[in-house]
Amino acid sequence: MQDPEYVKEAFAGIADRYVVTNHVLSLGIDILWRRRVAGMVREVAPLRVLDVATGSGDMALEIQRKCPDTEVVGTDFCEPMLDQARRRGLQNTVLADALDLPFQNGEFCALTVCFGLRNMEDWERALKEMGRVLKPGGLLVILDFSLPRGKLTRGIYRFYLHTVLPIMAGMITGSSKAYRYLGSSIEVFPSGRKMCDLIEGAGFFKTRESPLLPGVATIYSAIK
Repeated sequence: MQDPEYVKEAFAGIADRYVVTNHVLSLGIDILWRRRVAGMVREVAPLRVLDVATGSGDMALEIQRKCPDTEVVGTDFCEPMLDQARRRGLQNTVLADALDLPFQNGEFCALTVCFGLRNMEDWERALKEMGRVLKPGGLLVILDFSLPRGKLTRGIYRFYLHTVLPIMAGMITGSSKAYRYLGSSIEVFPSGRKMCDLIEGAGFFKTRESPLLPGVATIYSAIK
């Protein structure tokens, strides 16, 4: 669980450099991950999609590209990040806390949250709120960081995460605050079976996990 005010302040300070920084630090692999999520959304041909914690809009924009006939709405509680999303072409944005979404029950056919659930104050409550705005049978897709299961790979990844990444991010953004936070948030965030249990406890079923690379990130999908 995270401090929402700290998270908001940290990301507001790097909003204008967030997209470039992420692509550099991931060597562009995060783009491929989002394309995979957007492909999963396209398969269900949704009329309306909600991208929660949309940030600068990468995920929502990718869904817009792959699903041109779908209404895509992006929400975030950080206005500077939403400003970036709008500038980049996200047509529908709503300033909102993921724990209290301003939508009616069952408004959306699919819902995505990419690298955002981990930053929320209450993961279980956030998942239940996401379930509330999804229609029965609606698709939930979560993309977030995880820790590799192999001991050697995990050790190398942790060194990069806690030592190399904050230095590189600081050079690009002028502030390493958000990226020092990133490493600590990944350490405590549930992954694998624990995350599947959390999702199912919020009222979802048919939960699937798909580790990416050696497990540095994972895609979870489930049905309302």
